[in-house]
Amino acid sequence: MQRNTVICGCGSMAKGWLKAIAEHDELSEKIRIVGLVDLDLGVAQNLAEEFELADAECGTDLASILADTRAELLFDIVVPPARMDVVTIGLEHGCHVLSEKPMATSLDQAREMISLAGKAGRIHAVVQNRRYISGVRRLRAFVESAAIGELTGVHCDFFIGAHFGGFREEMANVLLLDMAIHTFDAARFVSAKVPRSVYCHETNPAGSWYQHGASAFAIFEMSDDVTFTYRGSWCAEGANTSWESQWRITGTTGTVLWDGTDTFDAHRVAADEGFLRDQEELAVPETVNVYETEGHASVIAAFLKAIETGERPETMGDDNIKSLAMVIAAIESARTGQRVMIGEE
Repeated sequence: MQRNTVICGCGSMAKGWLKAIAEHDELSEKIRIVGLVDLDLGVAQNLAEEFELADAECGTDLASILADTRAELLFDIVVPPARMDVVTIGLEHGCHVLSEKPMATSLDQAREMISLAGKAGRIHAVVQNRRYISGVRRLRAFVESAAIGELTGVHCDFFIGAHFGGFREEMANVLLLDMAIHTFDAARFVSAKVPRSVYCHETNPAGSWYQHGASAFAIFEMSDDVTFTYRGSWCAEGANTSWESQWRITGTTGTVLWDGTDTFDAHRVAADEGFLRDQEELAVPETVNVYETEGHASVIAAFLKAIETGERPETMGDDNIKSLAMVIAAIESARTGQRVMIGEE
């Protein structure tokens, strides 16, 4: 059975969603795009033409399109400041909503979305697609296996010179709000720990083509005395890291490195004496469930499964708010120059 689906926000990000659907038969069989909404009607019409969605109704008014098409699903791909209104309208029209990240521009907005979804009896989830890649899944399983002992630290580096143009170059706190949340969410997932506090220093380096906050350095205190550190820049030219960051995870008996692509390097102590202990190399097992490693497609599939079975998706709003809280607290710390506590959400 195909579910009538409306896409709101028809810019470049929407193309990634539509490609994921088109390339996976199981998604195409369950999703029927019946409406495309954008403030610029021409953008919606161009997207319909590019993806051969001749039957999709194009428009600029979301409420009207949802009513006309009797949509069951809303894919929210708008810029962050517009998200609250879009999610509210979708839930009011009885849609299950899958949103781009960040979930909201404030914790108050995120809490309101969670409340509205609960009252509507609908699912509101967030596309944290970086969770659904092989490397992140492998790291999570490896940490859970205790192959390197008890987890003590997660350390991530992200340095890319990204020339997007458009709204990102005008955003405040652009790295923290628009990109770092991917790594923050992945670190929370891999570690299975709760963020407690953060100290963050944010800069906009010389030569930056962004208006504000293209670089940030953060230290998070997590539950069980685990430390998560993040060093990042979106205006670092030369020697780009992976989009997934470079990772170093430390445990009481060993360390695993991940380059953010396909290379893992793990070692643990093999002797109990000596100034520098002898080490043995460890293999990081391949991912067991390949269906959880397909990025956008896996997120959308989990969203549909939740609707069909009642099983909670990993990126449900009431969980994803915890990753948003890390971002909001980091921004506050950068603003005040003080360590900021992160409350239970």
